[in-house]
Amino acid sequence: MEMLIGEFRNTLDEKGRIQFPAKLRAVLQQNELMVTQGFDHCLMLFTCEEWAALSEKILGSASLFNDQKRLVLRRFIAPAQKIEFDKSGRLSIPQSLREYAQLKGECTILGINRYMELWDSASYASYLEKTEDSFLEAAESMSSILL
Repeated sequence: MEMLIGEFRNTLDEKGRIQFPAKLRAVLQQNELMVTQGFDHCLMLFTCEEWAALSEKILGSASLFNDQKRLVLRRFIAPAQKIEFDKSGRLSIPQSLREYAQLKGECTILGINRYMELWDSASYASYLEKTEDSFLEAAESMSSILL
């Protein structure tokens, strides 16, 4: 599979549907995605194959007797849902996940190679502003791999 990359903006309609970017959809080899709660109040979207591999690793390392691992299972694995594209190329985002990510109106979809993120555009802009200094530090810490 080619890389899922790019930043796209589309509007979430009143029924919770969003037009999925054609450039990202062209890379996908199926008509469905797995969506779950992400970090920083965004949603994470995976191909079913990528989700199966990731969730298997998480479940294989999780212990029901470890508080932190139960937290990951409850916040990341449990809310996951399979969603299908409609005939118009839209995804219908479940209400519980829309509420978690505070999706309303304009949204930003990020392709991050093996997965995608779905943000409320205003929340994403705020996140970028708040994390500017941290981003510079993070980039500097990776200087050995950068050009």
